[in-house]
Amino acid sequence: MRWWAGAWLIAGTVVLAACGTSTGGGAAGEVSGSSSARPSSAAPTHASASPTGGNPSKSVTTPSASAGSCAAGHAEVSVVPGDAVEQRLCVRPGTVVSLVLRPRTDDKRWTAVHSSVPALVLLSGWRLDADGTAHASLRCAGTRGGRAEITALAKAPDVAGAARGAFTLRVTVTPWTTQR
Repeated sequence: MRWWAGAWLIAGTVVLAACGTSTGGGAAGEVSGSSSARPSSAAPTHASASPTGGNPSKSVTTPSASAGSCAAGHAEVSVVPGDAVEQRLCVRPGTVVSLVLRPRTDDKRWTAVHSSVPALVLLSGWRLDADGTAHASLRCAGTRGGRAEITALAKAPDVAGAARGAFTLRVTVTPWTTQR
């Protein structure tokens, strides 16, 4: 490898690391709410504790579709009772999203998760804990960009019929820009 190719490789790595952090000193796109979506970046981000101590997290980091605020590598979305039934998440290609669905307050239980575009966002793991917490692992395409809806289904265990969508995560996969 020539010296200039190594220099470009190092410069590219620095730029990619900088894309995962914000200039405001906090996590990218931080807003107030009761759920959390945490993207990974060069510096670890942690959800702040609730002042009341009731909910484990009172901050939400939901990256928007702008180029510098999309999660890369790993993102976590946690949904607790009382949250909005729809959330948006912007990620980079190849990102793994951990979706944690806390137990519901009604008699319904989480049953499954479906992707509207499995070629873009693929469900790679599903686990239902004894306490009713569901965990889904979602893998985003490595090079492709686009949008997919992830629908979490829930139903009462003693009621006949199909489970219905109880939560929707709208995932936007935004490819890295290349400059020529």
